[in-house]
Amino acid sequence: MNNETKSSPGAAKAFGALLRFYRERAGISQEELGRKTGYSKSQVAMIERGLRQARGNFVKIADELLGAQGALLTVAGQVTASGIAAWFEDYLEEEIKAAGIHKYENHLIPGLLQTEEYARAVFVSERPALDDDEIEAGVTARIKRQRVFLRKPAPLITFVLEVAALTRPLGGRDVLRRNLQHVIEVGMLPHVEIQVMPGNRRIHAGLNGPFTLLETEKRQGQLVYVEGQGGRYFLSEQPDVGDVFARYSTLRAQALTPEESASLIEEVALKL
Repeated sequence: MNNETKSSPGAAKAFGALLRFYRERAGISQEELGRKTGYSKSQVAMIERGLRQARGNFVKIADELLGAQGALLTVAGQVTASGIAAWFEDYLEEEIKAAGIHKYENHLIPGLLQTEEYARAVFVSERPALDDDEIEAGVTARIKRQRVFLRKPAPLITFVLEVAALTRPLGGRDVLRRNLQHVIEVGMLPHVEIQVMPGNRRIHAGLNGPFTLLETEKRQGQLVYVEGQGGRYFLSEQPDVGDVFARYSTLRAQALTPEESASLIEEVALKL
């Protein structure tokens, strides 16, 4: 896919909102629309939230069924597979200019540290399954995000990763080994610190799950970004933000040092 392919700002959100408007106006449920278009109820819901792109004859059928008189067809023409979910656009606007990026992850190697083949394995694992062009667009967008490491002035970027995130062989053992080698290389950058949380800690500050902390441009503020099964959201008010930043400080204290972590990652890679 062409690396320059991108959707117009908010196009997926706009289409989803318009679809929902016409569907509710017509008194048709997501489940019924799904039956008419060959989609599941959950897939229709994801389209309405801007989380995935409509495929096949979905738009044509929906436009006729809901009496949209071509409105859905027109807006759908502005939506392309950008590889960036509509809900993630707000986060990226902050990440690209952040003075500090700090990430705790417990399930997989974070997007900023993924190789192309590992990222592809992550997108292939998505359920409901993504189309091939959605997968490739997602991989392209994810790798493009990693330009943040080269930004001037350089942001401070830190990670605390669970051992489990470094041992799950997404894409296969060779894919994981090459990604671990990449993690080690990124960790050698002067403005990047990568720490591993060993699996034998009897007290653990990250039991509530993964999160991302952002120090805003010129360190004028702080944000917490959280993703879960039910949604994604920012925390921007005190004391919530301060609590999570304090939790991250504790995680860093509980984790191995960057030097110890690099040695452990090398050890894991050698065993693959």
